[in-house]
Amino acid sequence: MGRKNILMVAIAGAVIFLDQLTKVWILATLRVHEGFSVVDGLFNIVHVRNPGAAFGFLAGAPPLFRSIFFIAVTAVALLVIAQYLRKARVEERSLIGALALIVGGAVGNLVDRVRFGEVVDFLDVYVGAHHWPAFNVADSAISVGAVLLALILLGWRKDGAKG
Repeated sequence: MGRKNILMVAIAGAVIFLDQLTKVWILATLRVHEGFSVVDGLFNIVHVRNPGAAFGFLAGAPPLFRSIFFIAVTAVALLVIAQYLRKARVEERSLIGALALIVGGAVGNLVDRVRFGEVVDFLDVYVGAHHWPAFNVADSAISVGAVLLALILLGWRKDGAKG
């Protein structure tokens, strides 16, 4: 296994492990819709289930359709990422790291979809009555990976210069 594959597997594996470990803790600790405050007025831990995708996308669709759709989308995304990885040079650690974060997050949420037919979310960020949709470690990894990937594709470099 080459160095870039080792880096990919290590990062993606760490994301999957942390995502599933935190979800095991949530499942063992809280019933659905139970939670507690971590930082009053800003951050709670709350056990919620999301049958859809980001922001509840397709949450109201029939369960069989959702399962097939999300598994297919995840499979396509993983194939596209595998192509990017195949073409990446081992020196492109930022690119490999960004792709690994996305892979780890996608697989973490896919595990939930296969196990439960929905995703376990528990991070609740809010200001006053305005709540960001609850999310989890996998969602965070996907978001950070996507932002890093966008910056890389737009020409961002380590020294902050473009091009």
